[in-house]
Amino acid sequence: MGYKEESNLVLEELNEALHTIREEEVEQLVDMICSARKVFVVGVGRVLLMLQAFTKRLNHLGIEANYVGAIDEPAITDQDLLIVGSGSGSSIVPLEIMKIAKKYNAKIAHIGSNVKSPMSEYEDLFLRIPCKTKLDLQDEIDSKQVMSSLFEQSLLLLADSVALMIVEKKQIKDIHALWEKHANLE
Repeated sequence: MGYKEESNLVLEELNEALHTIREEEVEQLVDMICSARKVFVVGVGRVLLMLQAFTKRLNHLGIEANYVGAIDEPAITDQDLLIVGSGSGSSIVPLEIMKIAKKYNAKIAHIGSNVKSPMSEYEDLFLRIPCKTKLDLQDEIDSKQVMSSLFEQSLLLLADSVALMIVEKKQIKDIHALWEKHANLE
């Protein structure tokens, strides 16, 4: 297959995955983000990269956001939100970070695929993107893409959709003014 066929396959899979996400869960995530004093994200590998992009976007929207492990990471408190990305829900580092965040009474939103993961004990919100993970669960959307690419792509596009919902919720009228918060040492 050539580029057009492969890109159509990716888009079709993304369309299916994004349309299986429950809207009320996304609305809850938006509310949690907008009511948090600070937002933290954690994940591993490509999932972390998607969440780091989201962190940057949240900062553009005037929401203080950080990724766990950053050199300038502040302390988490009971007024903050931790967003965890883990398709399988069994990634060791994010799971341990959840446990620590819970000790500080932070809210925790988990974006993943596995409803019955070890993370469920610690999350205040589970937002499901039911894409194939390393666990290969029966109720996950099958993908012809490499490994968990569909989950990671869906996570990034979900985050962009959430950003648009935040713009609406915060009634940001002048989208162009957001460029003032964009990096300018480039």
